[in-house]
Amino acid sequence: MGKIKLNNIRVHARHGCLKEESIIGSDYRVDLEVSADLATPSVSDNLSDTVDYVHLNNIVKEEMAIKSKLLEHVAKRILNRIFSEIESITIAEVSVSKINPPIGGDVESVSVIISSNK
Repeated sequence: MGKIKLNNIRVHARHGCLKEESIIGSDYRVDLEVSADLATPSVSDNLSDTVDYVHLNNIVKEEMAIKSKLLEHVAKRILNRIFSEIESITIAEVSVSKINPPIGGDVESVSVIISSNK
């Protein structure tokens, strides 16, 4: 078993409950960690034997491009796609963070973290 992490995937997206958020958008950070059996690729050195992190990054970018009111909804969609498209992943955790959220205070970010087993 092993883990693959994608850290600080930065995207601009239009999530939120406020009308302005869906028009102007905000900056987001997504962190992703997945677990899979990495024994074979550690020996074979073949991309086809492992979890392709380019694929993971594309899932994150595509799901972040779909408007949602809640970060929880976006995070769950990302997890669902990961499990449906990449069979070898057994556990995944995704953190979706809104940078400078419009909550009436000096807050760097707000994050939702969801993890799931296959």
